[in-house]
Amino acid sequence: MKSAMLNRTYFFAILLLAAPLWSQVANPGSAPTTTTPTTEDRMITSPVVSGEAYSVALGSEERSNYLRGGVAFTSAYSDNTIGATTGSPVSDVSYSIWPTIALDKTTPRLHSILAYSPGFTFYQRSSALNEADQNASIDFHYRLSPHVTFSARDSFQKSSNVFNQPDLASAAVKSGGVQEANSSVIAPIADRLSNSGNVGIAYQFARNGMVGAGGTFTNLHYPNPSQVPGLFDSSTQGGSGFYSYRVSRMHYIGAAYQYQRLMSYLTQGQNETQTHAVLFFYTLYPSPRFSISMFGGPQYADIGPLFAIGMPIPQPGSRSWTPAAGASMNLQGQLTSLAASYSHAISGGGGLLGAVQMDSAGVSIGRKIARALSASLSGGYAQNRVVGGFSQAVSASTNGHSVTGTASLQRQFGEHLNVQLGYTRLHQTYNVPIIAGAPNTNREFVSFSYTFARPLGR
Repeated sequence: MKSAMLNRTYFFAILLLAAPLWSQVANPGSAPTTTTPTTEDRMITSPVVSGEAYSVALGSEERSNYLRGGVAFTSAYSDNTIGATTGSPVSDVSYSIWPTIALDKTTPRLHSILAYSPGFTFYQRSSALNEADQNASIDFHYRLSPHVTFSARDSFQKSSNVFNQPDLASAAVKSGGVQEANSSVIAPIADRLSNSGNVGIAYQFARNGMVGAGGTFTNLHYPNPSQVPGLFDSSTQGGSGFYSYRVSRMHYIGAAYQYQRLMSYLTQGQNETQTHAVLFFYTLYPSPRFSISMFGGPQYADIGPLFAIGMPIPQPGSRSWTPAAGASMNLQGQLTSLAASYSHAISGGGGLLGAVQMDSAGVSIGRKIARALSASLSGGYAQNRVVGGFSQAVSASTNGHSVTGTASLQRQFGEHLNVQLGYTRLHQTYNVPIIAGAPNTNREFVSFSYTFARPLGR
């Protein structure tokens, strides 16, 4: 697990070093993108297969060729800091400081976004949880030729608090794809390392035809297992290929094959599940900033046996066919942004015993109330049911659901200062020790941030 995490870190570092070199290649044309067409003939890669997260930024907030930086200070009160490991929930106040630097660069062939934000979090009562946090990400599209585009994304986070983000307003972005990481099982506060990324290539071989392929990976690691009794490390790897046909300017149809390898690392044991799916998808683009996507098809799962220390009898594996389906939409206006998605598919357990049949739905809404005042609202629901021929006792420790919601209000003072107030509510029903004794979490936060932006090459 540690070597896999190091490999992802090295991959991120290579991309970080290579991006400035690629950006020096000159070629006339518009900046590449998979979300907005730059010419009448260029096709768009459907959100179902692109692997991109929907943006929740308002239309007027999107700018490229900028160097951005700043610092944020956040204070939060949580009524469930350590969960049930001490017999009852423990409330606490935390203080975090986040320096941030980001580079958004566009050249004729490359669009890259690099961001890094180290942080420091301190707890008023539970000082043993004090931690130095890390957040780093890269997102770029490189046009190899007028008809071939390569894309890559990677995001790494080291934190003791899944709610603790340097940019609290963008913590709930949604995706229209089927190969999303399962992040619905949440330990209140525990040391965790998470890494996710994907790469893809798309080739438009005809005016209305496109093919492509991609790969995804995610890793979840708890350095201190005693903080999360009942939860385990996990990882996923996947690959896909697709064909897309543009029926008209607004209508796209296509088919995709997707493979997943889902791993759960138990106490001196493991569980492996492999899935294969053939999906058909349809995407509607009423306008460049509005899209609706749907997908569906059969999914085959080969679930391996489940065994771990303390389990007297290994649980047998199984094979099954199940339907996979989903839908999503994204709207980016000058005053309102909306991203919503639903999916039904076999996914990694996200810390549970093994792979699960997951039904998940989420929505994020942003609204500009006045010139310097905006509000956001996000919510999500996820239900996880164990897959395989495991016993009822094992299934009962895995099946459950979670409901979460966040509301926030932001006020801009001048050009650089921003103040945000927010509230988060989480409810979970999983029968694991870290969650079962304290299934509810309420968190109130206030954040003060100073930011600056400098144009590049202007």
